[in-house]
Amino acid sequence: MKAHDGMYIDGAWRPAAGQDVIEVVNPADEQVLGTVPAGTAADVDAAVRAARAALPGWAATPPAERAARLTALRDVLDARRDEIATTVTAELGAPLKFSQAVHAAVPIAVAGSYAQLAGTYAFEEKVGNSTVYHEPIGVVGAITPWNYPLHQIVAKATPALAAGCAIVVKPAENTPLVAQLFAEAVHEAGVPAGVFNLVTGLGPVAGQALAEHPGVDLVSFTGSTAVGRRIASVAGAAVKKVALELGGKSANVVLPGADLEKAVNVGVANVMSNSGQTCSAWTRMLVHRDQYGEAVELAAQAAAKYGERIGPVVSARQQERVLGYIEKGVAEGARLVAGGPRAPREKGYYVSPTVFADVDPGMTIAQEEIFGPVLSILRYEDEEDALRIANGTVYGLAGAVWAADEEQAVAFARRMDTGQVDINGGRFNPLAPFGGYKQSGVGRELGAHGLAEYLQTKSLQF
Repeated sequence: MKAHDGMYIDGAWRPAAGQDVIEVVNPADEQVLGTVPAGTAADVDAAVRAARAALPGWAATPPAERAARLTALRDVLDARRDEIATTVTAELGAPLKFSQAVHAAVPIAVAGSYAQLAGTYAFEEKVGNSTVYHEPIGVVGAITPWNYPLHQIVAKATPALAAGCAIVVKPAENTPLVAQLFAEAVHEAGVPAGVFNLVTGLGPVAGQALAEHPGVDLVSFTGSTAVGRRIASVAGAAVKKVALELGGKSANVVLPGADLEKAVNVGVANVMSNSGQTCSAWTRMLVHRDQYGEAVELAAQAAAKYGERIGPVVSARQQERVLGYIEKGVAEGARLVAGGPRAPREKGYYVSPTVFADVDPGMTIAQEEIFGPVLSILRYEDEEDALRIANGTVYGLAGAVWAADEEQAVAFARRMDTGQVDINGGRFNPLAPFGGYKQSGVGRELGAHGLAEYLQTKSLQF
């Protein structure tokens, strides 16, 4: 896809206010794919003004018509799924098969789910002698990450549009090309001018301008906990709502009697997918002391299979960060059983699939989000010890439990301080609410719970 040299504002591609550009680099070969404008506060202001002007008309549009536009959007994305996959592969570095199966297919499914919800959601209900209306919150400022670049835009934009909101999206500077493709799809689907707007740029400039803009009613952000705190502080000063999907350090708990080989193999695959750049990845594997040695051996064997199948991480900076964490793991006494702190290729931002054994729960690699293909395996004594370790971080985004007895797994999962838990390899559900406890965020995405984030409630008494 050829990069646009402007911003998508008020239904058209418009010249940027400034002259600065951002280079988009292919992380697999370090070649420049193209450039996009580095948006300024002036660009953000123009986009927010367009959104505010379009808001009353879109909010008043019947839900059935909003559903029809979202259905058209879903169909356009489906028709362009091959282009989506190749674009994400080029700017993120994900293997093409993974881009086809996840980076293209999941956003299409999510868009379809909101097309359906827009037409069936109860925007009005009777509660005793009251009529309760669920109305659009207003203009949404969405700041999205690079790791699942289209999915994260779709997971914010489609529920916002279904709710009747107008939106301004500031995508990650590493992966803006698929965001531009999405803007093209919105245009082709016939979404009215100004309802969706796109401003490319850097977080400290365009992102901050969007978060603090007085014309924005809700800031939805996905990214690091540190940046989430800053956005919450900025939004809090204006008493505007925030939805934050932040970091994770999720536990994969293998209880005695579970299918150990399956649990380990699925767990390793989960961590290595998308080169470990998944906020909900199960980066801590907890195994009972009696099965620990076998689990470590299985994990090392599984990781070795990913050597030539894994893509690069997104940038040189990210590669340096991940390799630094691996070095820290070694320095703190963890035992490397796969991978290591050296880049496996001379060109491209690659990191070897890495597995650590003998990891203490207090080690840096067991507490901080690494965001790379790095797994830590921890030993526990009994279920209470496993629960203590699983809940022993500041995060609570996702997790997994494996057990021979499903009721035992459910009972354990209910005591985990985390927003989503997979039982014995449960499948991804695009209708299930996704979001975190503790410092993993505020609010939920996907399904009806995700739609509710973009609504405010009014009651009339009779």
